[in-house]
Amino acid sequence: MNKETKWRLILGDVEESEEKTNLSKEEQGMDRVLEALYQSNRTRGLGSSSPNINRWLGDIRKYFPTPIVQIMQKDALENLGLKQMLLEKELLESVVPDVQLAATLLTLSKVLPEESKESARWVIRQVVEALEKKLRNKLQASIKGSLNRLVHNPRPRLNEIDWHKTIRKNLKHFQQKEKIIIPEKLVGYGKKGQQLKHIILLQDQSGSMASSLVHAGVMASIMASLSSIRTNMIAFDTSVVDLTPLLHDPVELLLGTQLGGGTDIDQAIRYIRPMVTRPADTILVLISDLYESGNKNSLIRSIKELKDSGARFISLLALDDDGTPSYDRDVAHALTQMDIPCFACTPLAFPGVMAAAIEGREITRR
Repeated sequence: MNKETKWRLILGDVEESEEKTNLSKEEQGMDRVLEALYQSNRTRGLGSSSPNINRWLGDIRKYFPTPIVQIMQKDALENLGLKQMLLEKELLESVVPDVQLAATLLTLSKVLPEESKESARWVIRQVVEALEKKLRNKLQASIKGSLNRLVHNPRPRLNEIDWHKTIRKNLKHFQQKEKIIIPEKLVGYGKKGQQLKHIILLQDQSGSMASSLVHAGVMASIMASLSSIRTNMIAFDTSVVDLTPLLHDPVELLLGTQLGGGTDIDQAIRYIRPMVTRPADTILVLISDLYESGNKNSLIRSIKELKDSGARFISLLALDDDGTPSYDRDVAHALTQMDIPCFACTPLAFPGVMAAAIEGREITRR
């Protein structure tokens, strides 16, 4: 495709143009789907009927690669008010699953007709499985590595020996004649089965935190699969719900949330306070934009009491790939004054944050 054609597709069919660009059949198809979505003076648009939207969803997959398809789907939802399209089973089966779409479905989960719920569940499961595949190994390795470094075990049992480190440490004792290494010092992984840390994820489920909620649900489920740590996930808006019993199935966990409503962080902090029975071994991760609808002074006091008890406190303004979010700067400033890390975090950086928290290292923006 030459530069002139690219500009023609970007700018649309400008009637005042002195020269008309001849488009191939495929380029005409691309032009139609772009015009339906982006042409401000469009006469056709996507319309409201299922066949029209179905055709458009099929066409964008035909003419554009998946990353562009996801952007166009998002633009259609936001710019053309097409959330109604997600209420129809046939349309749900036409879209390319991504985090934003899963978040939208969670927002609409309570109004989806029965015939669409299984399709919505399928979309969410595709997103969850893709995130798990992307994040599981890194998150598990980071946490396991941190716990191993945290525990000093000078006399490991056979199933606790780190053979790679033991061999490296004893290479100087290699016996050339017998072709063996005599391990004078064993290096152990640490005591198996011991829950060394308690991690509590406190997730804001107000509408603005939808993408973060999807990522947090998957992360919490991955951490819950590790026997060496105890994981709880608490979701809140103006009420609080303990999602811990659903950590074995992240899809059911996400469907158990209720996106929308206000934000009462103080109530959520007070809810989890009795759960902190070993403060020195507890890491609390608050994922919220900090827009507190309750008493801000009471919120700051509640957080300070929790931190002063010895618990490690981290405030993530977002857990997604969308960049720095809108957030309450006054509350964020109050938290940083208490030496509480407060920043937005990408999902790929989250394992490093948890590793630093477990080891007691300084946590910085990543």
